[in-house]
Amino acid sequence: MFPIRLTDHLDDDRTWVVPIAVSGPLSHDGGELAAEIAALADGMEKAGEIRIFPRPLRRPAKVLLVGIGAGDDAGWRAAGAAVSRAAEDDEPLQVIDAPTEVRALAEGLWLGGYRYRDGREEPRSAPVDLVVTDPDEYAAGLARAQVTARAVWLARDLGNTPSSLKNPDWLAEEIVGAAAKRTDVTVRVRSGAELERFGGLRAVGGASVFPPCLVELSRHPAGATKHVVLIGKGITFDSGGISIKTRPGMKTMKIDMAGAAAVAAATLGASDLDLPVRVTALLPLAENAVGADAYRPGDVITHYDGTTSESTNSDAEGRLVLADALGYAVAELDPDVIIDLATLTGASVIALGTHLAALFSHDDELAGALTAAGASAGEAMWRMPLPDDYREYLRSEIADRHSSPTQGAGAVVAALYLREFLGDKVSAWAHLDMAAPSWADETELDLTRGATGWGARTLLRYLETVSASPR
Repeated sequence: MFPIRLTDHLDDDRTWVVPIAVSGPLSHDGGELAAEIAALADGMEKAGEIRIFPRPLRRPAKVLLVGIGAGDDAGWRAAGAAVSRAAEDDEPLQVIDAPTEVRALAEGLWLGGYRYRDGREEPRSAPVDLVVTDPDEYAAGLARAQVTARAVWLARDLGNTPSSLKNPDWLAEEIVGAAAKRTDVTVRVRSGAELERFGGLRAVGGASVFPPCLVELSRHPAGATKHVVLIGKGITFDSGGISIKTRPGMKTMKIDMAGAAAVAAATLGASDLDLPVRVTALLPLAENAVGADAYRPGDVITHYDGTTSESTNSDAEGRLVLADALGYAVAELDPDVIIDLATLTGASVIALGTHLAALFSHDDELAGALTAAGASAGEAMWRMPLPDDYREYLRSEIADRHSSPTQGAGAVVAALYLREFLGDKVSAWAHLDMAAPSWADETELDLTRGATGWGARTLLRYLETVSASPR
């Protein structure tokens, strides 16, 4: 990641970045330049709008005007992302009149500057200086921004990696390697006979030449009194299995492990921030392939908790692996809160469009906390209902429940199915169906085309609030 530094000195040998609010330029010590900037900034009301102001033979030789809209976190984040894209990679920048929202600005700079690190293209390397009155005052915010951006970069890198490389073993090794850099994070990978009770995970991964596995990341700092379990769907490629997808439907299915990437990145970020909250992340990893060992429509699957599911659609595989992880979490981990993230249903995309995740929870406090964390982090979600009378759709004549009924309300019924595995032990549970915002078809605001890393920053903001709550 390119360096972002705090300073209280202007340097006219660097390109100046001047923030422009809806009401006009912010106050700054620009001398004669101030009047010129005010004239050029006329009409700049949109956050992230860029105007380049070259000044040959003068200092600074170039000024970037960037819109911050209303000057809220979202505006500063959009402005930072726009600056990262507009500036040359080797061009040192200096943001004058840097705001109290240093964290949002820095997150935008880093997120907008992301590029998939596959060896073909390097992200910008030149430093960005933020001019503030007291650098020490904003150091903590900048440090939090760096941890958040690093977590998102990791989730994006994992999501963008082609499935020709990204099989369950590869993804597990990447997570193990990242965890090894943190002394307070332990990791266990279960595979083979260790998955005997994980019937959903074994069924979904049964047809692939790359066997499934379960990654468990654990962090239990001294003094932590609350245990948050994060579960992320980790399908490294989803062909749909025997219920095979169309070719267009498979185009972005390398991203079907975005939930696993987000919860892993957030857990590692909690370590980097030294948050006093216990976190366990469960990543059920599998490739949903077509083959002689594929599970079939109509099969009955026995889960970790001993209950059974009838599945008549092998393209509804995500809920089967999540069911095992939920059952394991309830039986073995004694969680206070369970949050699962999954690219689960196309129905959520139809309901909410491409920018919103669907939030399901029967706990108002948890739903409110996650919504607030998402709003603060710049990741939007919308709470959806969990009507009890729809449980009738899950009825099966040959199993405890049906995993893929066809009566409609697909995202809602999938969430109700997952809720079945909580039993009576866990009251605080939330399910985030992130099928839509996990992938961006176009570069926009702080998103770059491809994997978005959605969920990593929301979870980190949420874990920060948990660690700050009264004991």
